[in-house]
Amino acid sequence: MEQQYIAPLLEAYIRGHELRYKDRADAPERKDHYFKAKEDLPRVRAVLGFLQGIIPAGLCQTLLDVGSGRGAFLFPLLRDFPALEVTSIDILPHRIEMLECLHEGGIANMHPVLGDICTWSAPDKSFDVVTMLEVMEHIADTEAVVRNAVRLARHYIVVSVPSKPDDNPEHIHLFSNEDLKSLFLKHGCQKVKFMSVTNHRIMVAQI
Repeated sequence: MEQQYIAPLLEAYIRGHELRYKDRADAPERKDHYFKAKEDLPRVRAVLGFLQGIIPAGLCQTLLDVGSGRGAFLFPLLRDFPALEVTSIDILPHRIEMLECLHEGGIANMHPVLGDICTWSAPDKSFDVVTMLEVMEHIADTEAVVRNAVRLARHYIVVSVPSKPDDNPEHIHLFSNEDLKSLFLKHGCQKVKFMSVTNHRIMVAQI
């Protein structure tokens, strides 16, 4: 387990799953494979590197991850920053169920929320950083998602999106740098900067 999986996360997930579903015939199948240790994706490495630079300055003690999905970014984040208070919001109940098992199994700094970022009514400036990796291209109302992300963020918003057309039918937008810059400046960000990795663009917006 130590070499093949992110062991602390897998162990917590197994504990939480057992606590939640002990002796229940309707228990969902465990998803242990989500916690396999593998090389981080380039866009994930880039965002983790940015966070590594701002956490020592106290600019990222709380983070909201939007659309955590299967944990491609969330699980390396929890691995690398075990003291960071992380809230994950997702619209899919089965994704949140997995994260609730993780929380109940001992990852106390992981706070799952079933909800829609476009309409979520958490208080203003609830989080130091909001991350939305591979999310905006899926959401029809881009104005709403940007407006609420800016409202919720205290210091930074980090976004990654595809930079080229692809054959994913769930991708309904293709953003240019100028598209992203205009959206985030319009809704209150002070400045933006961009990083590029293969087939993706990463934007850091400062509040």
